[in-house]
Amino acid sequence: MNRLFNRLFLASTIIVLLLFVALWQWLQLNHEFSRNQIQQSLHLQLAEHMAHINPLLSQGITSDAALKEAFHDFMLLGPSFEIYTLDPDGNVIAYDAKEEKIKTHRVDTAIIQQFLNGVSLPVLGTDPRSVDTHKIFSASKLVTKDGLHSGYLYVIIGGEDYDSWQALINAENQPKIWGATIGFWIIFALVLFVILLRYFTRPIQKLAQDLTELKNTPMSDKLMLPQRYRGSLEISQLSHHINHLLQEIQLQQQQVKRQQQAKHDFLLHLSHDLKTPLTALLGYIDTWLILPEHERDEALIQYAANSGQTLQQLLAQLLELAALENGQIDAQLQQVNLSELLSDIEQTFTPRAKKLGVQLDFDINHASQIYTDPALMRRILNNLVDNALRYTPAGGKIQIVNAQHNGQQWLTVRDTGAGMHKHEVDALKQLSMTRLSFEANQSLPQLGVGLAIVRQLLGLLKCRIEIDSQPGVGSEFKIELVTQG
Repeated sequence: MNRLFNRLFLASTIIVLLLFVALWQWLQLNHEFSRNQIQQSLHLQLAEHMAHINPLLSQGITSDAALKEAFHDFMLLGPSFEIYTLDPDGNVIAYDAKEEKIKTHRVDTAIIQQFLNGVSLPVLGTDPRSVDTHKIFSASKLVTKDGLHSGYLYVIIGGEDYDSWQALINAENQPKIWGATIGFWIIFALVLFVILLRYFTRPIQKLAQDLTELKNTPMSDKLMLPQRYRGSLEISQLSHHINHLLQEIQLQQQQVKRQQQAKHDFLLHLSHDLKTPLTALLGYIDTWLILPEHERDEALIQYAANSGQTLQQLLAQLLELAALENGQIDAQLQQVNLSELLSDIEQTFTPRAKKLGVQLDFDINHASQIYTDPALMRRILNNLVDNALRYTPAGGKIQIVNAQHNGQQWLTVRDTGAGMHKHEVDALKQLSMTRLSFEANQSLPQLGVGLAIVRQLLGLLKCRIEIDSQPGVGSEFKIELVTQG
């Protein structure tokens, strides 16, 4: 019963049966109305003719004697008529039945007047043999020789005997008629709705079949439903939406594959970054161990310590990058003095720059306020300056400059180091064409941990970055700062 076809069939069958019962009742009422109209029309002047041909009734006499003589004449017409004489107020004076059969002794004369005035038939009047039943009738005024209105001749058409025979015949024939009619309609409904439902549900069956076939289709193939659902607009729209969802799924799958490949490449690059200081660390220690004690140089231990610090820094950056990707770091934005922030960074890196023989030039044109997270912005600049120091040879120069351009505040970190190749620059630019929003599932560039952290942090701060770099010439990172919240 959970199948759409079965539910539609059951609901449609019930509706058809209810409509059939309603139609049958309407036909019965319409048949009865037409029959009463015809019979009353045929016997419209029956009472008038009867009063005319009866000597007593024609003189306006309404006694039992007049009625008995009229009833004797009426016997020729059969038992389907009941006759009564009424006074001018509608009270029953004489009748052709036993006393106990008369349930009401007064007839509504207003209905009789409507009949005599020629209103549309059928007109139903009071049945003296029933309290609630109304029947068709024929009526005529009775007038005395003096022209006085003495009463009415009131004839019920289709009396009690007629109703009894009619009920008996109906009781015998009604089950046959109902059985044959219901059987015909059930068979007709079955055939009709099987055809219609098969026709209307065929697109759904095709859709279910195509979806079953797609279930066994590799995701690498182009998933698409065929455009063959012409049964209804809803099915066509449903197939269109399913195709749209399939396209979205395929795009997301391709994006996931690209992200996985990018992470794989990044891990390879990271392993190289980790392997270099680790190899140096182990090499210096091994060299120190194999040398005789009097030839062991403390510089080897210092070199090993430096490699260990580099390895420790890389691991710390890797943990920081993982925290960024998992959304564990939030930006706490506030107004920050840019001059004070850059002054702290200059003090941090000046000793190391002097030791490496690299010139640091912090050119702050004017003090300004920016809207950022001071801790995250410090990390970004620390990573950029640290990366510049690592790749800038002795005698090189690193500059940090702030400037206004088209009403926007920019901060530039420029070095004369080794520079980056185009594919590395493109990897960092892929999310910097517009304002960034941090998404943990974005693919990682092949740039090393430091610059990957820079990109993620800029995404948190919603800052745009422009990169210009050439191998052997140097690199330039321009960060668009946010000045107001």
